[in-house]
Amino acid sequence: MKYPYENKNNPILSFSDMSRHNLQADCENCFGFCCVALYFSASEGFPVDKDAGKPCINLQSDFRCSVHKSLRKLGLKGCIAYDCFGAGQKVAQVTYGGHDWRQVPKSAKQMYEVFLIMRQIHEMLWYLAESLTLQQTCHIQGELSSMLNETERLTLLSPDSLIELDVAAHRGDVNTLLLQTSELVRSEVQPGQKTSSRHQKTLGRGLDLIGANLRKNDLRGANLRGAYLIAADLRGVDLSGADLIGADLRDADLRGANLTHSIFLTQAQINTAKGDSDTKLPISLTRPIYWSK
Repeated sequence: MKYPYENKNNPILSFSDMSRHNLQADCENCFGFCCVALYFSASEGFPVDKDAGKPCINLQSDFRCSVHKSLRKLGLKGCIAYDCFGAGQKVAQVTYGGHDWRQVPKSAKQMYEVFLIMRQIHEMLWYLAESLTLQQTCHIQGELSSMLNETERLTLLSPDSLIELDVAAHRGDVNTLLLQTSELVRSEVQPGQKTSSRHQKTLGRGLDLIGANLRKNDLRGANLRGAYLIAADLRGVDLSGADLIGADLRDADLRGANLTHSIFLTQAQINTAKGDSDTKLPISLTRPIYWSK
């Protein structure tokens, strides 16, 4: 795969161009892996309780979902939110060369395991690719580029090699660069803020902000990595430069919020939140059609 930043005449093209072709789910070229490989429960917004490796009751013989157009109406928030970052079609068409788990049932269990690993790798690619588009990372672009190339190389490994891969160790190496990226971006947004302020003391990584009213908080450049923002009120809040990697935005109210220059935000996170036509999103993400106007 040739990434946009490898073009010498145009070093960094828009992240949306890259993600659209390489890191977004293409269900037409997948074999319904997310509907089979994953464990899920009705309490988490899925059709029924289902064991990993068992096909969803709504998965058809052509690997399409029979209720896809009615997911929201049926209240299947888990299905709406899930994103494989393009891992499904990679496993289906590249790793297994177009052979599906029904054609080769003896390889089904291995395929599911490989898909779960590939999904993790593709998520890392998403964050690394975004990091490369940020002006603040100009001094670490070499390291980011090398790490992205190495991560992409891993996606081309054989099934056996992928299963043996130490994903946690690689994620640790990737996260080191993502943390550097976060610090570079956030420090540029925060110069005018006092680092010892109440804002810095009360907001940070992994916080429980469930249901919190954050409309009066200055969240520019905030470290919200892994924060629980479930049902939080973020109406009209400026989240420029805020690091939202892994933040739980389920039912968070983003109406009128500005996330244009927030970092490490994914479509899955946006799909679980509430927004409207005034919510500003990064160019790499799509406004859900069910958001209020």
